[in-house]
Amino acid sequence: MGQAHGHDDDHGRDHDHDHPHAPIADDTPLGYYEIMEIAVRELLIERRLIGADEIRRQIEVLDSRTPALGAKVVARAWTDPAFKARLLANGRKACEELGISFYDDTELIVLENTDKVHNLIVCTLCSCYPRPVLGLPPDWYKLRPYRARAVTEPRAVLAEFGTLIPDDVEIHVSDSTAMVRYLVLPKRPPGTEAYDEDALAALVTRDTMIGVVDVSTDRERPR
Repeated sequence: MGQAHGHDDDHGRDHDHDHPHAPIADDTPLGYYEIMEIAVRELLIERRLIGADEIRRQIEVLDSRTPALGAKVVARAWTDPAFKARLLANGRKACEELGISFYDDTELIVLENTDKVHNLIVCTLCSCYPRPVLGLPPDWYKLRPYRARAVTEPRAVLAEFGTLIPDDVEIHVSDSTAMVRYLVLPKRPPGTEAYDEDALAALVTRDTMIGVVDVSTDRERPR
């Protein structure tokens, strides 16, 4: 799937997103792909093509990945123009430079936010996500309301996260696939010229690298 572009009217409500937000809550039954995943996994175990222990080991690998890895990548890109150029050219190879291994064959495309473009990440079919650098996706990312509305009304969705995008800023919605994942390189906030990489990384959250919020210096300050 390529990229979809949204140009919707701003939604006027702000919410604190340290908790789930009602507009994209979902209590509907499992969808087709979730049911298929469970059925295939159980069939593979039953046929002894893959063991429960192997699945458990893979889950442990996933659990070891956190947004701190992605934050490290962002902080390096903010402070090293040459690394940033390599990151935008080939996200996976640049991440591997920092010792971040990829346990699958997925491609990582890094999209830079600018004064004219704001990037938002979604997976409309299921919940494909850059797990090697962000870990497990948040629950709201996997819900059908977010997956649908992020494409059809991205400005409204962003407003519900408290992110109001000016009318003259274009929103690019990138749809992840089984083989292509996206990571947002958010804008470096002003007033952080004296921050070192560790202090900058402390500002970067999972949601900023999905694109639903901007980086703020209110979250953390260098000691």
